[in-house]
Amino acid sequence: MIIRLVLAAVLALAAFAARFDINTPGRIVRLSDPQISPDGKSIAVIVSRSNFEENRTDANLVLIDVASRQQRTLTRDRRGVAQPRWSPTGNRLGFLATVDGKTQIHILPFDGGDAFALTRTPQGVQQFSWSPDGKRIAFVTFDDPPKVEGVERHNKSFEAAHNDFLTTTHPRPSHLWIIASDGGNASRITSGNWTLPISFPPSPPAAPLSWTPDGKSVTIVKVATPYSGDFNQSTVQVLDVASGAMRQLTSHKTDEGQPLISPDGQYVAYWYPRDGQSKNVNEVMVAPFAGGEGRSVTRPLDRNVQRAIWMADSRSLLVSANDGTGVAMWIQPVDGPAKRIQTGKVVPTTGFWLDASVNPQGRIAFVGSEPMWPAELYFVESAAAGPVRLTEFNKEIAAMELGRPESIQWKGPDGLQMDGVVTYPPGFQAGRKYPLVLYVHGGPRSASKEAFSNYAQLFSAQGWVVFEPNYRGSDNLGNAFQSAIWNNAGDGPGRDVMSGVDLLKRRGFVDDTRIAVSGWSYGGYMTSWLIGHYPDVWRAAVAGAAVTDWMDQYNLGDANVRRGTAFGGSPYTDAARMAEYRKQSPMAEASRIKTPTLILATTGDYRVPISQSYRLYNALRDNGVPVRFFAYPVAGHSPTDPVHTRDVMRRWVDWLQTYLKL
Repeated sequence: MIIRLVLAAVLALAAFAARFDINTPGRIVRLSDPQISPDGKSIAVIVSRSNFEENRTDANLVLIDVASRQQRTLTRDRRGVAQPRWSPTGNRLGFLATVDGKTQIHILPFDGGDAFALTRTPQGVQQFSWSPDGKRIAFVTFDDPPKVEGVERHNKSFEAAHNDFLTTTHPRPSHLWIIASDGGNASRITSGNWTLPISFPPSPPAAPLSWTPDGKSVTIVKVATPYSGDFNQSTVQVLDVASGAMRQLTSHKTDEGQPLISPDGQYVAYWYPRDGQSKNVNEVMVAPFAGGEGRSVTRPLDRNVQRAIWMADSRSLLVSANDGTGVAMWIQPVDGPAKRIQTGKVVPTTGFWLDASVNPQGRIAFVGSEPMWPAELYFVESAAAGPVRLTEFNKEIAAMELGRPESIQWKGPDGLQMDGVVTYPPGFQAGRKYPLVLYVHGGPRSASKEAFSNYAQLFSAQGWVVFEPNYRGSDNLGNAFQSAIWNNAGDGPGRDVMSGVDLLKRRGFVDDTRIAVSGWSYGGYMTSWLIGHYPDVWRAAVAGAAVTDWMDQYNLGDANVRRGTAFGGSPYTDAARMAEYRKQSPMAEASRIKTPTLILATTGDYRVPISQSYRLYNALRDNGVPVRFFAYPVAGHSPTDPVHTRDVMRRWVDWLQTYLKL
């Protein structure tokens, strides 16, 4: 009797569990950049919350004790808190925060005293790194603009070259400086018209500064020019700190990145695409510090590696990549096969990057999520141990009545093995018919994963089945699958997606009259492609930051001429290739579109210029297709502030509700 009463009470509580709604994502606490201390006893992590009243994200630096899981907030009321980095002995913690609107290095001593601003650089600090003895800090900052006097101070002309169309000044290079960690004047180490890498989100962070154990040298990446279209002209350099002299590690000309010196100083690990072809998966190369290309240590994994961190033995690395509908971490020896770290249902977070750190004892801290629990901080004692969740910031969200994600696999077109994620709405009942909403990932070098997804949960809460397909070009199923998108931007991926839709239809729960497609970035491209090439399938569409014209991408986006590698070269040097750019653009079939479409974009999008959204809007308006177009006057590829982020979700859901209702 007691058991029945308890069960009834539990069921009653479940019946009243809150549903995920448009305001829920704004309540989710976000964690990033976990840094485990040298002794492995504590982890510093950035904890961020949405501040709707001020329309900003407030970030604090929080210290988590591994044994007790107790938390201590280290910063309060500071803006722009980021990049916590332990000193080598662990007695100090460096981090970035803004001072008078500029990002500066701050030092927090653990033996007493408040954090103080170490730098006062006019252009702010992009990243920094402690020297092995903790006495110096290397950092990266933009060069100051040239000082011009007289009437020429009004002359704002600049040389436009391989840059995005939003550029209004000559892009300035970033260079390396060094400062004593207890304060003083900074010394400039590098200079010139070339630049250290500059990260344009969404993308991996710029290559870190890596010191040799003796503190005499640093590895950096040298990029030929600060124009973003030239960012692939990148090579690994070994920099002598005392003289500023550099030597190139390898003979490669392009596409090198993320160099890291091994703890013993004998090797350099760096990123390089397989066989030097940018369409291929990213591999981790290990070369002697003395020089040479070295060899790929991750080729047997056959995955697009997104992170590599040396272990203390200098004979192995922690590496990570999207793998199926999850994210895998392996211990990869310099010689020998990789050993996978078993993480169960925990998916390490990757924004084109593994958010993790390793201490000298091989302990690992990372941020990850579970299918029905947003991201938290996890700790791995050793490669043989599973992850332990150290925080429960998002316990309230996990207690909601959520949709249930499930990974699916199937045989797709051209003999390709496919996968994706289906999220079933709360209370899903087999035998019933449900609207189907596609949420197509961007990239395309990315993947949908069985991890916590704000959009999948928001859509499933409306009573819709959500399908997130991984199409060819995704980076989760090996090199052949990833590179199959080469010169096949829409047709192959489109058939892949439709094969997944057909699979779900055969399962009997899809209402064929209520299917919608949506996505952002390359997901917006796929949306625009699918509504033009399969016009009779869709009840509604949402195209966010959509690529609709590859010529605009080649000419106006931040990658601009680098886009040519996806088609075999420039559209201006071969008439047949120009025709392919046109043919593979959704605008080529825009006159066939009849799906009611919501278009969303930012005016400050350097990645996918808003011109392409205007093209799609005019085409649909001219053909009498129901369409609305909303623009956000913010910088970046998508809104990141709380108010506009929520508005994107609200308009997305409202549009689909209008057309998917009975």
